[in-house]
Amino acid sequence: MSRFFIDRPIFANVIAILTMLVGIVTLYGLPIERYPDITPPTVLVATVYPGADAKVLADTVASPVEQEVNGVQGMLYMSSTCSSDGSYKLTVTFEVGTDLDEAQVLVQNRLAVALPRLPQEVQRQGVTAKKQSTNIIMAVSLISPDDRYDDLYLSNYASLRIKDELSRIYGVGEVMVIGSSNYGMRIWLDPEKLKARNLTTEDVLLAVREQNVQVAAGQVGQYPSAKNQGFQYNVTTLGRLSDPEQFGNIIVKADDSSFDNVDDSSGGAARLTRVKDVARVELGSQVYDQWCEISGKPAGTLAVFQLPGANALDVAKKVEAAMKALRPSFPDGLDYIIPFNTTIFVDESIHEVYKTLFEAGVLVLIVILVFLQDWRAVLIPATTVPVTIIGAFAAMGMLGFSVNMLTLFGLVLAIGIVVDDAIVIVENAVHHIDRGKLAPREATIKAMSEVIGPVIGITLVLMAVFLPTAFLGGITGQLYRQFALTIAATAVISAINAVTLKPAQCAVYLRPTKEKKNFFYRGFNAVYNRCEAIYTAIIRRLVRHVAPMMLLFVILVGFTGWWFTKLPTGFLPTEDQGYAIVGIQLPDASSQIRTRAVVDKVSAILRKTPGVKGWFLIGGQSILDQAIASNAAAIYITYTPWEEREGKPGQSQDEILGNFMGQVQQVREAMVFAFPPPAIQGLGVSGGFQMQIEDRAGVGLSELQQVLDEMLASGSGQTGLAGLKSTFRSGVPMIYADVDRVKAKSLGVPLETIFGTLQTALGSAYVNDFNRFGRTYQVRVQADQRFRVEAEDIRRLEVRDKQGQMVPLGTLVKVEKRLGPQIIPRYNLYPSASISGAAASGYSSGQAMKLMEEMAVRKLPASMGYDWTAMSYQEKKVGSQSIYVFALAVLMVYLVLAAQYESWLMPAAVILVVPLALLGTVIAVAVRGMDNNIYTQIGIVLIIALASKNAILIVEFARELRAHGRSIIDASIEASRLRFRPILMTSFAFILGIYPLVNATGAGAASRRSLGTAVFGGMIAATVLAVFFVPVFYVLMQRLSEWRHPQKPVPTTAGSEEALSHSHGNHHPTNGNGNGENGDSSALSDGAHALPDASH
Repeated sequence: MSRFFIDRPIFANVIAILTMLVGIVTLYGLPIERYPDITPPTVLVATVYPGADAKVLADTVASPVEQEVNGVQGMLYMSSTCSSDGSYKLTVTFEVGTDLDEAQVLVQNRLAVALPRLPQEVQRQGVTAKKQSTNIIMAVSLISPDDRYDDLYLSNYASLRIKDELSRIYGVGEVMVIGSSNYGMRIWLDPEKLKARNLTTEDVLLAVREQNVQVAAGQVGQYPSAKNQGFQYNVTTLGRLSDPEQFGNIIVKADDSSFDNVDDSSGGAARLTRVKDVARVELGSQVYDQWCEISGKPAGTLAVFQLPGANALDVAKKVEAAMKALRPSFPDGLDYIIPFNTTIFVDESIHEVYKTLFEAGVLVLIVILVFLQDWRAVLIPATTVPVTIIGAFAAMGMLGFSVNMLTLFGLVLAIGIVVDDAIVIVENAVHHIDRGKLAPREATIKAMSEVIGPVIGITLVLMAVFLPTAFLGGITGQLYRQFALTIAATAVISAINAVTLKPAQCAVYLRPTKEKKNFFYRGFNAVYNRCEAIYTAIIRRLVRHVAPMMLLFVILVGFTGWWFTKLPTGFLPTEDQGYAIVGIQLPDASSQIRTRAVVDKVSAILRKTPGVKGWFLIGGQSILDQAIASNAAAIYITYTPWEEREGKPGQSQDEILGNFMGQVQQVREAMVFAFPPPAIQGLGVSGGFQMQIEDRAGVGLSELQQVLDEMLASGSGQTGLAGLKSTFRSGVPMIYADVDRVKAKSLGVPLETIFGTLQTALGSAYVNDFNRFGRTYQVRVQADQRFRVEAEDIRRLEVRDKQGQMVPLGTLVKVEKRLGPQIIPRYNLYPSASISGAAASGYSSGQAMKLMEEMAVRKLPASMGYDWTAMSYQEKKVGSQSIYVFALAVLMVYLVLAAQYESWLMPAAVILVVPLALLGTVIAVAVRGMDNNIYTQIGIVLIIALASKNAILIVEFARELRAHGRSIIDASIEASRLRFRPILMTSFAFILGIYPLVNATGAGAASRRSLGTAVFGGMIAATVLAVFFVPVFYVLMQRLSEWRHPQKPVPTTAGSEEALSHSHGNHHPTNGNGNGENGDSSALSDGAHALPDASH
């Protein structure tokens, strides 16, 4: 086949050009993102029970809903929060790869079964189940530079004028308004005025419900009608109201007796009691639980989430363009900023990897030039890089991959692999030109006939290592798949290029090598020749001492295994993503007023913290459990750009957060903590670990709190743990209204009326809807703020008995202070308490999790248990799978080689080198203080392939020598010497190619350093140790093979032996004496023939 392309070089070039064109076209259509779609899909179930506390929500809503949803197909786990503001949220997390639309339908079907068991008020509010986007791209905030608008106006302007525009952008999955809620028609009752008119809250609710109603009045003259009917008219009337004045004019009562204590100063009109007579009506907010600020100023913020598979960078650009187009239509005093943009980190990370890709390519070509010392010879492998790398984008498109960190890492590491085939071909062709005195065409034909087998064999080994990872499931499978299949694709393209374009280029470009006059080349050749002579002498001795070498090998393997198990484990390295998260937690039952005051103090500290560019705040959000709480707030701070911080003291992520935490110690009114975001968006809210302590026997929240406190106290004394915290509180001060049910019944006051009055006055009652600005909003009734300040205000409320007499609640309700939960978190059906934390300096997340597990075993009673969640859940799951990945990779290499060699023993000569390469990985990772994370494990899989490749180069050639009659020892020595140079060349090319990863800086540097360190150390060991041990492994396996199946050596001729000595041959530039290599070939041959045949 190669002869065909040698005779048709244009045909070969057309194939390469088409490969690049398809790759370029595909590249422009590939999504660009940090990671592939590896976040477990989630479905969010939400509802509201106005006025209900956390305990009521847990009993009446959470329990029936979760009993039905539990175990839905594909579910990993579920977690929920029941908040004292009446809100309930349940997040159901599914396996990676689950169809999100199908998951949503399955959850909705389960909810339909639970819905009839829920309270009527919850059914009226509705229970929603929607797909939850977890991959946030950016936040867009509307601000008022001159403070003309408040956060309510800004939030609703964002909802009315911006949200829909951004939602229509291709690639946007969801746009969510953060902070103040939608508009709401707020009817603020005055209980004293109600009392004066003998009215109750129920009277107002009934009036609003009756007089604010959508009316479909019909038509006049509608067919069938009289024969002379000439017109047909629609009948309209004022049904649903739309502004505060109309709601204020709603008539509550028209009874003279209701005005006994009222000064009628307005004549007959005063006989009607309207809403405005007993309440204040305004267009306000539906709820007042949250607010948003940008660097201390009110804001309305939109969070933009990415649609899975969309191009994150492209979506961000379209959002920015849409905002620029909308800006001219903004009213005076309104502007926007983008305070948070995760695609900046993605863009910077991708840019850094592209830069690394270029640097790797240059370093690889420099190594090839140093060894081949001919620009014509370098040009051939140099053209392999663009053809293979660009062509790989076409393969990525066919596989459904995106341009992400993993696929780009695969391309960076592939540079050192794809040039191997070209180097082997070029070196052998040059050898035949220089030694065989053949013309370039004939030399190339001869070279290709000799190397086509090894090229295909090495490609098969690479495929055998990487392809099995495509069948792994979960996050592990997604991470391995994108990386491994990208390298496998480049290996296939490289092999195709090697048998099509490379022979054609060799025949056209190569010329006989001239004697090198350059002093650098002469010096390099002298040093190399000396090293090769020393290496050959060492091998000549080692292969005669197989038993001691195998003993040393066993010791090294044992040491490697022991050290590998001692490496700290982790999932993904913590990155400087350009932002961090700050949580603020005030004492239990603190009001929003107090929280706002603390937020102002923290904002003042952020203004003077070096490295902080800006921040946006979500008040009322408890960051760790994602619940709404008056005593909590979350702040997202953004750093100054990486290039502005790089190399400056105090500007790293750890230093910025350390500086900030040092300053917030002066804020005594609250607990303030800061942490980096999780490595993968959507897996938790912070880095570190998250453990759920579960009350599995229903012993109660107080006992759960006691166990939690013991865990936190014990963990604080552990040297490997840092920042242990939990927001769970079972003893939050609250007011308990104890209804005297007997007395209520005796007075004829329905319990429903008492509870309804409490809910309306204190928690707000959703009555019905109104339309404004083309949208539908809620009408809510609640006591005005000055009538719900203290517990005594409850006693002043009044209800009506059966006789129509007003009864103060103080006569029916006993008010007392108690302790209870403000938020009840639940995990997999059980009430739970979450513990968040991180590994202390010098410890890995795996070590920290192990300490937590040991502590849980000691501290938890039999009635309680624990589970990991979010990132920690995935880390535990991945840790148990990695060993199977390694074993599968080694097994596949073994099987491929067994089929290739038609031997069950000889593949072991290749496989045994893998533990030696692993030793290099372990040393490199340990010396740099890193952990055994997913990138380390991906690097180990790659090292299995590369170490096997180097070993194959020696074993394959030794087998051929042995088949032609050379002794086992002679064959091993000769094969080692002849393959020494190409092994060094390809290995150094790969090692220097990945060196930019080892010392990476900037965005995404932690991931690049982690992967680069593992591969760098492993490849050095695979090169340095393999060249000494592989000949020994070959001698041992060949002896065992022939002991079982004695073979008859084939007599060799001088011509055949010389040809064999040059097969897969090395092109060695002549030294200063004009002798090829170091002149040792004949001496070695004579010495080898003089050796006794140790094969039997």
